Amino acid sequence: MPDLAIHWFRQDLRLGDNPALTEAARHGAVLPVYVLDDVSAGPHAMGGASRWWLHRSLERLNASLGGRLHVVTGNARGCLPALAEQVGARLVTWNRCYEPWRVTRDSLLKRELHERGIEVRSSNASLLWEPWDVSKPDGTPYRVFTPYFRRGCLNAIPPRNPLPAPELELVRDLPPTEVAELGLLPPTPWHESLEPHWQPGESGARERLAQFLGSGLADYREGRNFPDRESVSRLSPHLHFGELSPNVAWHASLDREEQAVSDAPDGNADHFRSELGWREFSYSMLYHFPQLPEANLQPKFDAFPWRADESTLRAWQNGRTGIPIVDAGMRELWQTGYMHNRVRMIVASFLVKNLGIDWRCGARWFWDTLVDADLANNSASWQWVAGCGADAAPYFRIFNPVMQGHKFDPDGRYIRRWIPELRGCPPRHLYSPWTAPAEELAAADIVLGETYPAPMVDLKGSREAALAAFRSLAV
Repeated sequence: MPDLAIHWFRQDLRLGDNPALTEAARHGAVLPVYVLDDVSAGPHAMGGASRWWLHRSLERLNASLGGRLHVVTGNARGCLPALAEQVGARLVTWNRCYEPWRVTRDSLLKRELHERGIEVRSSNASLLWEPWDVSKPDGTPYRVFTPYFRRGCLNAIPPRNPLPAPELELVRDLPPTEVAELGLLPPTPWHESLEPHWQPGESGARERLAQFLGSGLADYREGRNFPDRESVSRLSPHLHFGELSPNVAWHASLDREEQAVSDAPDGNADHFRSELGWREFSYSMLYHFPQLPEANLQPKFDAFPWRADESTLRAWQNGRTGIPIVDAGMRELWQTGYMHNRVRMIVASFLVKNLGIDWRCGARWFWDTLVDADLANNSASWQWVAGCGADAAPYFRIFNPVMQGHKFDPDGRYIRRWIPELRGCPPRHLYSPWTAPAEELAAADIVLGETYPAPMVDLKGSREAALAAFRSLAV
């Protein structure tokens, strides 16, 4: 039997710039495998939106592999050693993942494979810098983004150049498996609303990057704050599932920057790379502080008096709070599996600081409904907004959703798109319809509490209550 290697696809669902797949191809024939391991994931098993994306992405990966992707469900610690012995593989390759449960499982799996005489080679295909390679001069991890990125990352070895897709000799002795066997699609048709908005898979990721570089990057630094503009990259789900490597995105932005005809740099490409840096920072935090998804990074917040109110939480989840910019964001999330980053901060601040609900409740909802749900980014971002994480916003920074709507959706296009019942609302009252005179609401066919909710909380009073609660914490 010729030399045979198993490449275990994980968050690297692509052929191009895939170091571990390239390593497997150098060894000989390759059996490409995907294992849906909800057993090891436990509470961090993928949510509904992620499972839909994964289903579509695996379909496209399987097509690019000529239908030879072998899919398995179960504990990877049992599946992979058994499969390696079945096919006679003496090498298993994978690209590293950094979620705590994966780190633990992979360490045990590597030991088990070695005990069976099977070599393991792992590579970095998900990050620009390994978490252990960027630290402060004293060797401790950075806890503030700007010095992490500017002093740490940018002074480290630059991100490697992308690799071409390898020439593959695929194993054909095993009977083909079907992605549908993984049972990723939910029984309800909710996911069908996501379909028009996305093109999962490696080719879709490349097309999205090209579109962003061609039409979004030029306005990125300023335009990314406005949810009605096409200035954000929308690459986050492609990066999370590894359909696109951050190295490709990083170097593509450098190339575009060099091609600029302007003599003076506009800072857009640099700002985009700094956002890639935020992703790196989140992974660094998760690696060094594996309790990040569950525990306040700042222990004093353990005493915070969160409210337990299921009906209030459901109203927020359903986009029925009576605060237009918040409801628009939550409805965009439900219908598309995505929410603009500026609006994510607004809705998170409203949940935590106006409604007084634990940030972990919001993080769990995002985990289930975002197509780009990522344990590092999701956990770090929610802790940042709540004020209990690294590089956290000060406790007194509470987003005013009315002012945010005026500033970042000045024409009201975003709100009107996602809240059709407010399309006739007079512009000056669109962000706070409860302030509109009764006759203007009637003319717009708006009945607060019926056609659109009355605000569920007083913004000024709830802000003052949040500040009082934060001040009560021990310093």
